[in-house]
Amino acid sequence: MLPGLAAAAAAHRCSWSSLCRLRLHCRAAARGSSERQAENIGAELKAPLIKQEPLQVRVKAVLKKREYGPKYTQNNFITGVRAINEFCLKSSDLEQLRKIRRRSPHEDTESFTVYLRSDVEAKSLEVWGSPEALAREKKLRKEAELEYRERLFRNQKILREYRDFLGNTKPRSRTTSVFFKGPGKVVMVAICINGLNCFFKFLAWIYTGSASMFSEAIHSLSDTCNQGLLALGISKSVQTPDPTHPYGFSNMRYIVSLISGVGIFMMGAGLSWYHGIMGLLNPQPMESLLWAYCILAGSLVSEGATLLVAVNELRRSARAKGMSFYKYVMESRDPSTNVILLEDTAAVLGVTIAATCMGLTSITGNPLYDSLGSLGVGTLLGVVSAFLIYTNTEALLGRSIQPEQVQRLTELLENDPSVRAIHDVKATDLGLGKVRFKAEVDFDGRVVTRSYLEKQDFDQMLQEIQQVKTPEELETFMLKHGENIIDTLGAEVDRLEKELKKRNPEVRHVDLEIL
Repeated sequence: MLPGLAAAAAAHRCSWSSLCRLRLHCRAAARGSSERQAENIGAELKAPLIKQEPLQVRVKAVLKKREYGPKYTQNNFITGVRAINEFCLKSSDLEQLRKIRRRSPHEDTESFTVYLRSDVEAKSLEVWGSPEALAREKKLRKEAELEYRERLFRNQKILREYRDFLGNTKPRSRTTSVFFKGPGKVVMVAICINGLNCFFKFLAWIYTGSASMFSEAIHSLSDTCNQGLLALGISKSVQTPDPTHPYGFSNMRYIVSLISGVGIFMMGAGLSWYHGIMGLLNPQPMESLLWAYCILAGSLVSEGATLLVAVNELRRSARAKGMSFYKYVMESRDPSTNVILLEDTAAVLGVTIAATCMGLTSITGNPLYDSLGSLGVGTLLGVVSAFLIYTNTEALLGRSIQPEQVQRLTELLENDPSVRAIHDVKATDLGLGKVRFKAEVDFDGRVVTRSYLEKQDFDQMLQEIQQVKTPEELETFMLKHGENIIDTLGAEVDRLEKELKKRNPEVRHVDLEIL
């Protein structure tokens, strides 16, 4: 066993000596590496300095986002009239402020002068001293304006009374002249004829006691009243638009035609049915019908003459619109003449029905036929009133114009170089041949910009571009020309609106929205 232990001890001493030698070798290598690093550092320090190119780092210029609060909106423009009214200034006060010429939104003026709102506000504080003093002055001026309006109303009332007393020597107004041509002439002729017919039919009914004659008298009375309403609507429809009604009063013709239809139903048809039913329940013998036949014959001739006048007027209007007579009547394009046409047609048919039933009563001696004639006239009036109510309601709801007209207006816009597309086209008939056109227009920005550049001095613009060195200068350059391009876009909208109205005189109001 001792020899084994001796061998193990010898092996252990050998491995320990090897480990010691390895440690010494590593220390020597580390010392040599440190010496080489020190030599390299010394050599670098001793070497001459070499000039190196600076490191270039590209930084992206980003424009700082602005917060557009009330302070920024003080740079908004305000017109001279608003500045004087809202800030209680005088014209002499505005002469000292900065003036800016802007494109006018109105057709009759090319450009107008505006002021910066911040300048106007500062000037008002300079004039009045404080916001409280300005508020007091506004209140005083408002009270003075109300008092002025009251005095003006009283003076106008006195002037009207003076004219009524001494007579008005002014030339014939537009409202009066409208009754001497077109639908107004037809209505006035119908009022005169139906008024006379109503008078004579009531005389015949009192003399004979005929239910059919009573229905015809009521029929003529309702026609006369309704045509009086039509005359009122015609006179109202030609009034000049005012701030309360910017699109005018042309729809008054449809309104009074609708009221006329309701009146025919309630007054004409209702009373005729009532009198007919009472005749069936309590038949009464009738007197001689000779005078009734004579009055009905005269009524047939007069109603036929009025009907002929209305037909001729409607044919002329339909021909001018390029429409058929039937389509023009069904769409109620001329509501006043349409009412006259239907009322006179019903009057001619009603006279025929009344004469037939009265003849049967004379032949048979049975008054029930006369009562049936009254019910027939009432039914005819009910049909006419239902048609008038339907057609005028459709017109008042905002009816579109003919598809051919819409297509013509659309093609005019689409063929313009500055327009890429149009959407949401609406063309509404306002009555009296007036049309309102609305469309959303997608403009070609390249064409609009080129239109602006054609009016610029390129040499001066190139100099401005070369002077741009900082983001702030770039912002100033873009804001200047961007605002001018927007003005050019507005001018393009004005040009298209004028072109639409020029080529289509019936288009009175054009609303083009920019997409």
